[in-house]
Amino acid sequence: MGVLKKFEQRLEGLVNGTFAKVFKSEVQPVEIAGALQRECDNNATIWNRDRTVVPNDFIVELSAPDFERLSPYSGQLGDELAGMVRDYAKQQRYTFMGPIKVNLERADDLDTGLYRVRSRTLASSSSQQAPASAPAAGRPAAGGGYGYPPPGAQPPAGAPPMPAAPPPGAGRPGGYGYPQPAAAPRPGATAPGARTRHWIEINGTRHQISRATLVLGRSTEADVRIDDPGVSRRHCEIRTGTPSTIQDLGSTNGIVVDGQHTTRATLRDGSRIVVGSTTVIYRQAEG
Repeated sequence: MGVLKKFEQRLEGLVNGTFAKVFKSEVQPVEIAGALQRECDNNATIWNRDRTVVPNDFIVELSAPDFERLSPYSGQLGDELAGMVRDYAKQQRYTFMGPIKVNLERADDLDTGLYRVRSRTLASSSSQQAPASAPAAGRPAAGGGYGYPPPGAQPPAGAPPMPAAPPPGAGRPGGYGYPQPAAAPRPGATAPGARTRHWIEINGTRHQISRATLVLGRSTEADVRIDDPGVSRRHCEIRTGTPSTIQDLGSTNGIVVDGQHTTRATLRDGSRIVVGSTTVIYRQAEG
């Protein structure tokens, strides 16, 4: 039986169906669990032939309404998610630097039903895997920022050298993998050398747009694959620019941009694109 299936079955028996009543929005426990698995896979670091280290400290950011609804159950849900991460790591032969923790946090920039996962590696004194503990209230303990080992942590003999720490002033510490937003410029002012970053968010997962065009579709040949029966193989294409635009590529079900059925539309930061039954959020920011 798969790790996610076991996780779902454990949740079914918790607190007389409480979670079945709580999770009625688009955010489902198994979606968050799947995102944690991907976070481990995407940030696995090979220390040597026999040891691959993955993050052990996770933050699940939720919209304000979702956070308010789930916060009374955060401890229990965090424990279950931490247990799922441990089971998945055992299956993949991953190891941890310290105890596994999963905390919920409120993110005011997310719409209801969207979530975002951030992670980092925190070492215990013994630098060995330890049982998960209940998520702590407030901010996580300070330590090595995302992608960097905690202060004083040493790799095992024969391991490749640790990456250099970021230079002083390069964002706030403990970055959890997402760049900190730049300070807002004065109205009408443009920061010297500033460039616009573009990305999309699908079911809480961020996809950077690093090229001039990005094709969305159900085909594995699409730049971003959307597993949705209502999405065509090559459904639509986003073109970055001033302004950025989206173009339907002759899809069966078309596209809806900010509530309007269309074949072509201009995109702004926060535009909601619906393809099939999937909502895509377009984002852009200076810096």
